[in-house]
Amino acid sequence: MSAYPEALIPPGGTAPVPRRIRALYDDRIVLDTTGAIYLWEFPPYPQYYVPLADVAEGVLEDTGETKEFAHGVARVHTAGSGRAWVYDDGVAKDRVRFQWDALDSWFEEDEEVFVHPRNPYARVDAVKSTRHVTVAAGELQLADSTSTVIVFETGLPPRYYFPRTSVALEHLTPSETVTACPYKGRTSAYWSIPTVKDVAWSYDFPTATLLPIAGHIAFFSENVDITVDGEPQERPVTPFSNPAARPTDGNVK
Repeated sequence: MSAYPEALIPPGGTAPVPRRIRALYDDRIVLDTTGAIYLWEFPPYPQYYVPLADVAEGVLEDTGETKEFAHGVARVHTAGSGRAWVYDDGVAKDRVRFQWDALDSWFEEDEEVFVHPRNPYARVDAVKSTRHVTVAAGELQLADSTSTVIVFETGLPPRYYFPRTSVALEHLTPSETVTACPYKGRTSAYWSIPTVKDVAWSYDFPTATLLPIAGHIAFFSENVDITVDGEPQERPVTPFSNPAARPTDGNVK
């Protein structure tokens, strides 16, 4: 059993999207809908499936190809700078699923969303803690603090964000990697160590709800050793190679 809450919705599950969803391409609104549904292609991240009637004319171009997914057979289209998948039957009948990066930007109401839709059944909380947390990679001591901010996110292990003064930055090499999260925003820095690329990251300008992590540094706990109040923590097993990033397209390639 996992030491943190599992995702609630299995692959193939759906739910209505109660928010207005819009997307832009080349400074033009190419879809505008209040009738989208969430469809979980795999846990814990859903995708928007948009009614075809709410997509602007000329955005979709049928390639004549089809592709089979667990939730149905889709007709493959070009759209924006990528692809989209149109369903004629099944749970997504008369809907289209866009490759996220095919369009320039996505909005829930008037707030931009990054990487993928926010899961309506997930919580993401940034909680200040005085527990004694350390991070090491073999003999290399990377961080030590009694004033971390712990981010608890449904379906993922806790992430410990350290004040920079508690991190041994001399052991970290800056990376050019940039990722984004629908809950936290865009990363401002990544660091590597000799044995692990992009082992740590930071958000200097996170979203309003995650402001406590601003300027702090978190570590990829799957690849380092973390102790909490002297107790070694098991390295979590997660389906993604990078905890700060979120998949953009699920099982759609």
